[in-house]
Amino acid sequence: MTLNRQTSGNRWRIRPDGKEKVSGRLVYLTDMSAEHMLFGRVLRSPLPHAWIVSVRTDKAERLPGVRAVLTSKAVPGLNRFGIAFPHQPVFCEDRVRYVGDAIAAVAADSGDIAEHALSLIEVDFEPLPVIDDPEKALEDDSPRLYAEGNVLHRTEYRKGNTAEAFARCARIVEETYWTPRQMHTYMETEGGLFVPEENGRLTVYSATQHGLMDRMQLSRILDVPESDIRVISSPIGGSFGGKDELNVQPYGALLALRTGRPVKMHNSRAESVRGGLKRHPMKITMKTGTDEEGRLIAHQVRIVSDTGAYATLGAQVLNFCTEHVTGPYRFENVDVEGVAVYTNNGVSGEFRGFGGNQAIFALEGQMDRLAEAYGMDPWEFRALNLRRYGDPGPLGQRIAQTDGAKQVWEAIEQCALRAESKEENAPSKLEPWIRTGVGAALAMHGAGLGFGIPDPGAGRLSLASDGKIEAVFGYEEFGQGLLATLEQMLIEQFGFAADDLRIVIGDTDAVPDSGSSTASRATTMMWTALSRLKPDFTRRLLETASSVTGKPAGSLTVGPGGISENGGGIVLSYAELAGAIGQPIVCETKFHYPLTPDERVGAHFLYTYAAVAVKVEVNTLTGRVRVLDQFHTVAAGPVVNPQGYLGQIEGGSGMALGFTLMEDALMDGGRYLTNNLDTYLIPTIADMNGEIRVEPIEELPEHDVYGPRGVGEIGSVSLAPAIASAIYQAVGKRVVKLPIEPELLLEAPFIVAEGGGRNAE
Repeated sequence: MTLNRQTSGNRWRIRPDGKEKVSGRLVYLTDMSAEHMLFGRVLRSPLPHAWIVSVRTDKAERLPGVRAVLTSKAVPGLNRFGIAFPHQPVFCEDRVRYVGDAIAAVAADSGDIAEHALSLIEVDFEPLPVIDDPEKALEDDSPRLYAEGNVLHRTEYRKGNTAEAFARCARIVEETYWTPRQMHTYMETEGGLFVPEENGRLTVYSATQHGLMDRMQLSRILDVPESDIRVISSPIGGSFGGKDELNVQPYGALLALRTGRPVKMHNSRAESVRGGLKRHPMKITMKTGTDEEGRLIAHQVRIVSDTGAYATLGAQVLNFCTEHVTGPYRFENVDVEGVAVYTNNGVSGEFRGFGGNQAIFALEGQMDRLAEAYGMDPWEFRALNLRRYGDPGPLGQRIAQTDGAKQVWEAIEQCALRAESKEENAPSKLEPWIRTGVGAALAMHGAGLGFGIPDPGAGRLSLASDGKIEAVFGYEEFGQGLLATLEQMLIEQFGFAADDLRIVIGDTDAVPDSGSSTASRATTMMWTALSRLKPDFTRRLLETASSVTGKPAGSLTVGPGGISENGGGIVLSYAELAGAIGQPIVCETKFHYPLTPDERVGAHFLYTYAAVAVKVEVNTLTGRVRVLDQFHTVAAGPVVNPQGYLGQIEGGSGMALGFTLMEDALMDGGRYLTNNLDTYLIPTIADMNGEIRVEPIEELPEHDVYGPRGVGEIGSVSLAPAIASAIYQAVGKRVVKLPIEPELLLEAPFIVAEGGGRNAE
């Protein structure tokens, strides 16, 4: 059934933060200010690769209104940061490796003074050769960015004997695919407010996807106990992975502690482009072979990932890509190797889809090409090779079994676009240069952080002293609708009313360690936590109410507004119950995200499956592509929040549209050619043509105890190959590189015939 407001009925709810957002009243962290506040700015390298010979700050320090100028000497603790590998300098000491590298930071009475001060800092450089090609970086004679070389990480996975299998293949397809350096382009760029408190603590109001991780990293940099730092991390104006890593936090914190005054930092868009993370550009080469009947028997993959100047989560992204290059298909023999390479091309890091987008674009391209080699319908070819219930995961690991791959395949097979794809595609007589086509693609996507990576879950419910039911989680709201989803679960699972609730998130002083708001994990973790908390919390509410009212606990129920007697009205409001007992009722749970029992680092246990069919229009005069219609089907278990679910798939498809047709943060010689959104185009509502229909598949096997899976990433994964497939049906041209260049899709040149008419040559 198509998911929309009408089919959702009374489950379609207004977001608790919705009115403030649409009215503009919501105060984001970068909107905040404080009395006696200073303005912080960072001096970044003008060169992508150079030795630092000297840094002179005396002129900047003498400028009236400047309160602090900091360099690497001012870092009391670890002058490095990084979630998995503390690798990136807070301030570079002797060498810069990309144009976003920080050399100094300034705090001043105004932003203009701070900018002027930056211009007065004198830095002498000795330029070094720029490494802007990851494959050249791997050559033996390439300059080394690090003493250990230019390789951050290598991966490999092998199964069977691919050499022997290729020797007996009936068909073999070899192709190389390239994907772009996409920007997160959140509405709220990186920033925050950093406040030194009278008690010696530091309060950090900054955008992050994991406040507790930020606190840990800042404690190392500042050389203070974690307990001396409070991180408040919601609400956030978008992240998509880009704010998972530290950005302005080290500079704001150091400047605030040095000056003893609040410091505000807020990156301009150009600064965000220059210093922020990007999606990993990848080159993926695949050789895939089949037997006489079209069954996949051999698959060889080579991945080269440009991780840029520093590590961040480049190794983990490569792990994920390596895991997902076999996708939802059965292969007898597999040979995958990947390498993440250091270059001077900015920094690539975590981004919605986390390497799955690149993997599936290439893999689905192979499926289409192999189907064509057999003269088979591409969707029927996929059916022949789909994973089946009971199959192990992509790395041979045990996984939570579902029929997701088959279910989403069948949903596409029955949709209207699929029927349209079988019809003859004749060009319009009025506009013969306009061609249309329909394509489809399939994906599976692992959720959670994977084996071998700490992935904690926790939550707390309490009846507070004022009678509010407090739900406390260590997550962040950055536009994904977490607050709405949590509220809906509390209403539907427990019977509370929205007015009964107070949700507490994004404050390291108040929340348990629920883990990061990443990897499509938060919905599953909140559902699991509430399922574990419900029996004990409900029992304690009812037993306490029984002791207060004298009524048997068995005759009482939890409901909107308070405790009710079976078949009757409220006998005790939550406020009355809290007042009667004089102390909170508190229940807390701690657990770990579900893991495969097989020791394969990064391997996942829970997977979501999705398929998309798309209709496109190709203008063969301009080479421009318009997406006319989309149908998404997602097998992710029960829909917890219909509005949020639909929003995630629609939002993910918009981001995937940019990935496919227009977005690439181009670089030349280690410098960004794009500095702002005037030259870096992202999809707008005008590009989201036609209808986006979403059909959720909610059924899970009876024995499945893991509940709903997150859908924050899956909507962004399979649109690119579906569009590529539709383009091929429209104009007969295969796409191997994203974003799709219009020149690729141009027809033969048009000439002007006699009488002024235009005819194709």
